[in-house]
Amino acid sequence: MDLRQLHALLAVAEHRSFSAAARALHTVQSNVSTHVARLEQEVGATLIDRSHGELTLEGEIVAARARRILAELRSIEHDLTSLRDNVTGHVRLGMIGTTARWLAQPFLEHLAELHPNIDIVLIEATTTSLLPQIIAEQLDAAVVNLPVDDPDVDARPLFDEDRIIVAPTSHPLAAKKRVKLAEAAKHELLLPPTGTAFRDEIDTDARRARVTLRPLAEIDGLRLLASLAFQGFGAALLPASAAPRYLQGAWVRVSVDGLSNRAVGVAVPRRSPPSAPTRAVIDSLATLIADIGPAQAGIHPLTTA
Repeated sequence: MDLRQLHALLAVAEHRSFSAAARALHTVQSNVSTHVARLEQEVGATLIDRSHGELTLEGEIVAARARRILAELRSIEHDLTSLRDNVTGHVRLGMIGTTARWLAQPFLEHLAELHPNIDIVLIEATTTSLLPQIIAEQLDAAVVNLPVDDPDVDARPLFDEDRIIVAPTSHPLAAKKRVKLAEAAKHELLLPPTGTAFRDEIDTDARRARVTLRPLAEIDGLRLLASLAFQGFGAALLPASAAPRYLQGAWVRVSVDGLSNRAVGVAVPRRSPPSAPTRAVIDSLATLIADIGPAQAGIHPLTTA
């Protein structure tokens, strides 16, 4: 077993064909096929379903280990380089869209100033999409909605934020600056789906207030949820960062009494210690949020972050 075989397997898994994997690896298809075939012979199992270009069950097991092996090798190189020189390396960072809306630009500028030798790839997605990539170690770290209840993920809090209602100006709730949760529950609301951390937390708040929230629609993606409210489809229950002050339109922000704050933190794979560049990225995030967070409406940085 050698690294070329592992790279070939992962390339086929990602690109779903041997020809596409060869293009991604800048080689010919026969080389990719040979490497995968030798790996299959060595482990005694078929790893790729040739008819669909997908990993078999055995292939999934080998690929998960291969990603971890290659990530550890990269981390060794990055850690040693960072001891000799400035922190250097590649980091794939996920970030939920509502946080990225106010944090991405200043963070990229801050990181470039502090650590110009770190190459950062920023991926925007929902928490439900980012966590599987953390577990599979396809991401080095991700800014996600907390809590995270998975034995393969470590998370640390960064900030809390208010939950608000964004209501089109034609909606009855738009006439008020602040409402109680029981009053908001009289209306159908745009909500995240049951099972997401954000929805589960507001349902807990609703049970505490002895009310039931009724969904006008359930949307997994807070930025899309906000866009529907902005466009007048209905009133949405959102984190404050989904409706920053610089955005204006035919809608209003309504504070809600009886809702707990939303917690946001950074998650990393538990099985592999973060590399020096990843640690630098996380520290930069925490420092920047503590600095600029208080100026963002509804954002409350944690002093322990």
